[in-house]
Amino acid sequence: MSQTMKPITAAAKLGIYLPAAPEDFQNTPITREQLDALRDDPPEWLVELRRNGPFPRDVVAQKLGVSKSGLARGGVTEALTSDQVGELLANPPGWLVDERETHRKVLKEQARLREQG
Repeated sequence: MSQTMKPITAAAKLGIYLPAAPEDFQNTPITREQLDALRDDPPEWLVELRRNGPFPRDVVAQKLGVSKSGLARGGVTEALTSDQVGELLANPPGWLVDERETHRKVLKEQARLREQG
């Protein structure tokens, strides 16, 4: 018998927002083989979710160049679509400008520490 994972785990591994996935995906344990098949030959619903979202918070944070904590400080608590992310990037509010700078500094410091250590 193949090892299975919860749908939330599979969604995280695929980088998708679980509530936006089809109901059968949301309610069915996924085997590692099924996960590999989804990665190798994604169905249209997965391609669409990866392209347009809504995206989970970690993906939104990555696309915006901030941390997940930075999203929370900016008041972003929900999944966003590619259009919403694009709008934030095109017209960044003050919190996003500040959080991007903070995130850049944190990453620079982490890189410096890695080089030392």
